[in-house]
Amino acid sequence: MLSIALISEHASPLAPPGGIDSGGQNVYVAHLARQLAALGHRVDVFTRRDAPERPPCENLGDGVRVVHVPAGPPCFVPKEKLLTYMDDFARHTIAFMRAQDLAHDLVHANFFMSGVVAQHVKGALGIPFVITFHALGLVRRREQGTADGFPALRPAIERSLMREAERIVAECPQDREDMLSLYEAEAERIEIVPCGFDPDELWPVRAAARRRLGLRDDEFAVLQLGRIVPRKGIDNVISGVAALRDAYGLRARLLVAGGPPRFDDGPEAAELARLRALTAELGLREQVIFTGPVPRAELREFYSAADVFVTTPWYEPFGITPLEAMACATPVVGADVGGIRSTVVDGRTGYLVPPRAPGALAERLADLARHPRRARRLGLAGLRRVHDGYTWRSVAERMCGVYARAVWRADAQGLPGQGQGLPSGGALSKQH
Repeated sequence: MLSIALISEHASPLAPPGGIDSGGQNVYVAHLARQLAALGHRVDVFTRRDAPERPPCENLGDGVRVVHVPAGPPCFVPKEKLLTYMDDFARHTIAFMRAQDLAHDLVHANFFMSGVVAQHVKGALGIPFVITFHALGLVRRREQGTADGFPALRPAIERSLMREAERIVAECPQDREDMLSLYEAEAERIEIVPCGFDPDELWPVRAAARRRLGLRDDEFAVLQLGRIVPRKGIDNVISGVAALRDAYGLRARLLVAGGPPRFDDGPEAAELARLRALTAELGLREQVIFTGPVPRAELREFYSAADVFVTTPWYEPFGITPLEAMACATPVVGADVGGIRSTVVDGRTGYLVPPRAPGALAERLADLARHPRRARRLGLAGLRRVHDGYTWRSVAERMCGVYARAVWRADAQGLPGQGQGLPSGGALSKQH
């Protein structure tokens, strides 16, 4: 049994997915933590305290504790602004570990800022670390340009983390290739472990789901689900549905699921307003439904009710939603980028199309709309694929192998034990 510290500075496993800065990483950390505990390991998840009412610790489930670390104001702070608080995060985390005598065997950092914390913990306590980046700064900057709000030193931090981590977890082959070509990471340190899905949460319920959502039997339903941000390419999906109508004479019901709370006025609200305006401009008001946030318990119905799930981001480090759609036997049309390229098998579980290409998307949608038997065959093939290698249990088992090799490497190198690191003390250590 290992004692594992998962660090996820901005993405709490307790946060409902779909909100601002709440998405795939939250799901990843929550499910990985639970499955590691189910395999017999002890797991602590360290995440930033983002509300004054948060208790110092909460249970996520048997064997999993969430530790809310005071770092910065106890309120929402955009992740692009959090780097300045990571020294405080590290200081409180180290103090908590010392006070509790937790003797963690390994730290698994999630995102580059959590990696900064892991470096401090390694220096202070001699605990080796593994890191999953979830997104790379140079890739983000290449795709988003000036819209990237992270500090300019992010790539330099990522390079240092790749040099110091005992193991680097890439989520797909493209992720690994980017680390090698853009960062000159050591190939032998990188291991590919994908994301997953929960078979106890997601399975096909098509007929009941369509009745529940009020979809007619003859209605071709397209689902887009995720955060409402420009890089997700939702405008491309809306334009693709318009092209389906104009070029092929086919109507679709597009469900755009996710987005900010009703009265939110942040950046996602601005993007939602832009998408609504595009919908009106293209004459799709009667065909497109913006559902707003969807509770996790209802995702199964949305995935199952759709005739096709569409996701065409500019780039995607992995992308959990295609797996979740396939778990509900729904074919996927996805952008030929990043992790989607490795999970969606073109012509077998769905189709791959270029991002920002509504005409290509419309062509594939027309194929599925006109050939429902083919669509069902693709959906069933996707269902088999995810059960064969993408359950969270199988992900956790593969991750345990990564952890074992990381600990072995640290032992072989004689990693020193308790050091000085950052000054000890802090709110968490005083409360426990």
